Amino acid sequence: MPHPFTMPPEVLDRVAKRRGNFRALDRTDPRKTALVVVDLQNAFMMPGVAHALCEMAPSIVPNVNRLAEALRAAGGTVAWVRTTATPECLTAWSQYYEHLTPAQQRKRIEALADGSPGHQFWPELDIRREDLIVTKLRYSAFIQGASDLEAQLRARGVDTALITGTVTNVCCESTARDAMMRNFRTVMISDGNAANTDQDHANSLIAFYLTFGDVETTDAAIEALRAAAPAVAAE
Repeated sequence: MPHPFTMPPEVLDRVAKRRGNFRALDRTDPRKTALVVVDLQNAFMMPGVAHALCEMAPSIVPNVNRLAEALRAAGGTVAWVRTTATPECLTAWSQYYEHLTPAQQRKRIEALADGSPGHQFWPELDIRREDLIVTKLRYSAFIQGASDLEAQLRARGVDTALITGTVTNVCCESTARDAMMRNFRTVMISDGNAANTDQDHANSLIAFYLTFGDVETTDAAIEALRAAAPAVAAE
């Protein structure tokens, strides 16, 4: 099961006082919406292969697949984002690798090398031919130089991003925050993200909701997409 999570009432009150009853999904056109799936790769999910195993990550896959199916049906975009590491990262992103031992540096680069078992997407993901496959070189897929995700989404007219993947408080939150900073309407899916602990997960979602965007469940997101579909079709 995904992480249990309920937004604390005091947090809901703080946000309501600042922005009223605004809810991003109530203003979303499914055709301009992208599901961004972050780092659901063997390198983070498969025991014996992973360099940084998140045991909770496989449990969110059914929700990610359901949301992908619903968004495709509503005319939206699904983008599968994966991290790639190369030896050049040791210098190009030295500030990160300085925080790892030499053994951990090698383990990460080997696990995330293009074509390696760890670099592959988790096999239970429902990836379709029409979906986007994006490679990123940093935690965030939207930071300058990390990937071409923003350019691909802009080319499709996307203005809203639903963020799922692993881990909640690192690559997913980094991607979500930067999506908002790049002027995408941004929603983190509470039961479509996975972290190493329930507390890490909750802290991340609360921090994001307080300032950067919305937090919704898979069911709520699917309901909103389906509710918007008739209005879009009538245009």
